[in-house]
Amino acid sequence: MSFTEEFNLLLKARYPILYISSLEEDRIEYTIRKCVKKLGNKAIYTWDFVDGYINNPNNKGFAAKNPLQALELVEKLTGDTPALFILKDFDKFLTDVSVSRKLKNLIRILKTQPKTLVILATEVNIPVELYDLITFVEFKLPTDIEIRNELKRLFTSLGQTVEPDFLEILVRSCQGLSIERIRRALSKSIAKYSTINDRTLELVLVEKQQLISQTQILEFQSTSVTFDEVGGLKNLKEWLANRKESFGEKAKLYGLPVPRGLLIAGVQGTGKSLTAKAIANDWKLPLLRLDIGRLFGGIVGESESRVRQMIQISEALAPCILWIDEIDKAFMEQSNRGDNGTSSRVLATFITWLSEKTSQVFVVATANNFYALPLEIIRKGRFDEIFFVNLPSKTERTQIFTVFLTQLRPNNIENYDLTLLTNRSDGFSGAEIQQAIIEGMHFAFNEKREFTTADILKGLDQIIPLSQIDSERTKQLQDWALSGRVRLAS
Repeated sequence: MSFTEEFNLLLKARYPILYISSLEEDRIEYTIRKCVKKLGNKAIYTWDFVDGYINNPNNKGFAAKNPLQALELVEKLTGDTPALFILKDFDKFLTDVSVSRKLKNLIRILKTQPKTLVILATEVNIPVELYDLITFVEFKLPTDIEIRNELKRLFTSLGQTVEPDFLEILVRSCQGLSIERIRRALSKSIAKYSTINDRTLELVLVEKQQLISQTQILEFQSTSVTFDEVGGLKNLKEWLANRKESFGEKAKLYGLPVPRGLLIAGVQGTGKSLTAKAIANDWKLPLLRLDIGRLFGGIVGESESRVRQMIQISEALAPCILWIDEIDKAFMEQSNRGDNGTSSRVLATFITWLSEKTSQVFVVATANNFYALPLEIIRKGRFDEIFFVNLPSKTERTQIFTVFLTQLRPNNIENYDLTLLTNRSDGFSGAEIQQAIIEGMHFAFNEKREFTTADILKGLDQIIPLSQIDSERTKQLQDWALSGRVRLAS
């Protein structure tokens, strides 16, 4: 059900108090006025803290800087006058005992009179004592139809013709942005290039990056990592290759469900994060990194609003890759929080979304400590598959050395004894192999010469791999993986 349909239904059903959360205040108000106009003659009163009631000559300026008085106007108007009251930023006053009490008293009037209160806010802040009185209505970011209409209006005003193919590309590029941000990016294009063209897409991308960074929990990451740079993981790569085309129109017409995502668990430094980046690059999808620690860390006292914001932006940018790095740390930490259950509710919201989402958001979660994850997150239905990434085998270590040395010395790879390096690096992860090569390069650089196999061997001797430092946990993870509970990545 769209916002317009739901809002009209609630008005007809005479719901007394509606709560709408969005940063698009102007768009909300415009949409509300369209809905009210279709339903018939109903007066609209708009209030904000600074100016009081506006756009109504009889009550202009009334209740300025007085939220309690703003509610008194509801009683002041005659009972048979259909009216809708838009109260901007009114969520800031809901914790005031006088305002809260006044709303409770008004309910009796609102039930018998054709009047509706609409609270506009930037986030969801509804006190517990008002849960039963207030109805939350979700106002989503503009749809592709709304974006297309806005772009057509702009092209018409500019007197510029637009090719249908470019229009569709621009529409997809603008998905996930508010109308105001779209206008801002296009205005920048007009100011810079005097037109809207292919270069406009870059400015739209910059606007998206800024939006995502402002969430403080999502980070837009550009990546050029390919699967050729990820050594080993044959089974995982094959599984991903089979799902590469699952986001296209052909897959939809075939009836193929959209892939949900996968959980990659395993020893540290084995290429889990690198794989997430390679997926985004190979599938040509934007990569959003979720800092889940910051998500839970900053959520106390803010209800689930930031989680909903994360979900809303991710789904608006779909199809995309949502990368959740080290998801196990968040769950280990959240069990120790004394926040009256807020973190638990946030976790429940997140898990529910994982299992019920229908949007083209492919979730890639990585974990080092599988035992820290609750059963709710790893059961079937959350992720399509769980893969375990073990320490690289002999063949995989040869591949890893080849990848790193090819990047560093593409014309001199034959100068290095890969067999010797492979045999001497048993128990090393991919990240530790890379660090050993860097150590060897430092030795040679200080002596002003080219680094050799001997330098890398010296670097290997300088590093104690994690498999030796924490051998007990490593063995525990390996035994668990070999028990057949998860698929092996290699």
